Amino acid sequence: MSEKKIPVIIDCDPGCDDTAALLLAFRCPEFDIRAVTTVSGNVSLDKTTYNALRVTEAIGSDVRVCPGADRPMFRDAVYAPHVHGEDGLLGIPLPAPQKKASFYKAWDFIYEEAVAQKGELEIIAVGPLTNLSIALGKYNDLAGLIKRIVIMGGAAQGGNVTPCAEFNIYVDPEAASMVFRSGIPLCVCGLDVTLKAYLTAQEIKNIKALGTPQAELFAGVTQENCEKRFCPAGAPLHDPAAVLFAADSSYFTVQRCWMGVETKGTITLGKTVTDCWSDAQKEPNVDLVLDVDRERFAARVKELMGKY
Repeated sequence: MSEKKIPVIIDCDPGCDDTAALLLAFRCPEFDIRAVTTVSGNVSLDKTTYNALRVTEAIGSDVRVCPGADRPMFRDAVYAPHVHGEDGLLGIPLPAPQKKASFYKAWDFIYEEAVAQKGELEIIAVGPLTNLSIALGKYNDLAGLIKRIVIMGGAAQGGNVTPCAEFNIYVDPEAASMVFRSGIPLCVCGLDVTLKAYLTAQEIKNIKALGTPQAELFAGVTQENCEKRFCPAGAPLHDPAAVLFAADSSYFTVQRCWMGVETKGTITLGKTVTDCWSDAQKEPNVDLVLDVDRERFAARVKELMGKY
């Protein structure tokens, strides 16, 4: 008898690395993907939703796509077209989607699915955390109904959009703070691990050589994502790292610690303040992912892409 699959919602802002994450997630045998929810982040909500529809159709899935927040909770929107292109997918041509976005708002579907799954639902959140914060604010009992959230966001040290902050947290720090204080079990895959979860240029070529449309798409959104300032060895797979951790944490290194979010600073706005060692002895609230067996990670990526 096969093991029961994990019911999962993927909350994302496609986006190049979100697209790579979706391509991998839909071939992870561990997951029963219940929906893809979208949020404003790498590009505007209309674009992230349109991209999610296009990418899931390219994957061959009729999964529900539920749009969510079109702006952060209390701040102006911040986008990253310099990384993902104006359309979010570097102009890579994909057919217009045949299906439409769901009538459900992301936060309503998250709650309904959490109730339906009776405490077994997991969420992989690889964009700003606005949808989850709205869901928590609207539904007082939601925190007790979610088994785990795996977050791509933050960093114990440093940042990528400012010296202190990673993009997903910086875009909506108030939302992130609410999620971090929710009491839901959290696993945080920040820059500490995602910059180590990279593919070399040759490894990307090897995936492209698989010859499927999905492999071509994966290579297209990945090969331009070589952040030489941060990861000279290749293209860091930020969001895919969170997906593969959620599927199998055995080749990652985790430390239990406390993490909070700076919402008032200027230079430090969006910083994930992390306490692993201080005398404050704050009560741990996250499993912080700090390292990965990169060779196993790269092999798993190729294995999953080979399933198309």
